[in-house]
Amino acid sequence: MTSASNQDLQGRVALVTGASRNIGRAIAVALASRGANIAVHVGQDHAAGEETAAAVRAAGGEAHVLSGDLSNPDIARSVVANAAGQFGRLDMVINNAAIRPEAPFAELTYENWRKVMGIALDAVFLVSQAALPHLKASDMASVVNIGGLTGHTGATERAHVITAKAGLVGLTKAMAHELSPLGITINCVSPGLIQTARLGAAAHAPKHHDTRTNLVGHRGSPEDVAEAVAFLCGPASRYITGETLHVNGGAYLA
Repeated sequence: MTSASNQDLQGRVALVTGASRNIGRAIAVALASRGANIAVHVGQDHAAGEETAAAVRAAGGEAHVLSGDLSNPDIARSVVANAAGQFGRLDMVINNAAIRPEAPFAELTYENWRKVMGIALDAVFLVSQAALPHLKASDMASVVNIGGLTGHTGATERAHVITAKAGLVGLTKAMAHELSPLGITINCVSPGLIQTARLGAAAHAPKHHDTRTNLVGHRGSPEDVAEAVAFLCGPASRYITGETLHVNGGAYLA
């Protein structure tokens, strides 16, 4: 983990969506350990959001919990406005919120297709666009979208998830072309197989994990992903934009 002396995000503010647990929580804590204050977004589990907020405070940052369905344009705008209003600024947006149900293509309903698209792709557009005025006012603004390995490799029973995650890569590039000249870096972090509460030792792993291997021989941690995100938000990465950073132990070599 980062040394406590590394305070390169001191006084800055990040909105982390989908931060109730796992990767989202780790990102919030990693940014807080560098001096940032965190708007912790959760879908419905406010109690889990408060647990993340407590972890953020333990890491040295201030925290404020926000909740709501970000696929709803009004709610997305409200969450961004409340985040910026709480702290008086907004420098970083981490679009991590997602759902990843599995279903064979022949059985996938349009309702479930739209639900995944709404959270994993539409919400990224809505939140990022709503945050734009605040990001333009920052002297070190960043947007980091959280993608996924199967968005690059494909997999069975995840047509909706894969399409959304692949779309994030394209959206990242499009946003970079338009927003980087304004001083805002836009990047994507694409995790591989990460050990999370959802993938505990006794948990049923998604089918696409059955044959997924990597070069390092083990799963990554949420903190591995969080460190990559923190780097892309910091001053050392200001010449990096429109890119996808793979954090997958060599499971996919771009």
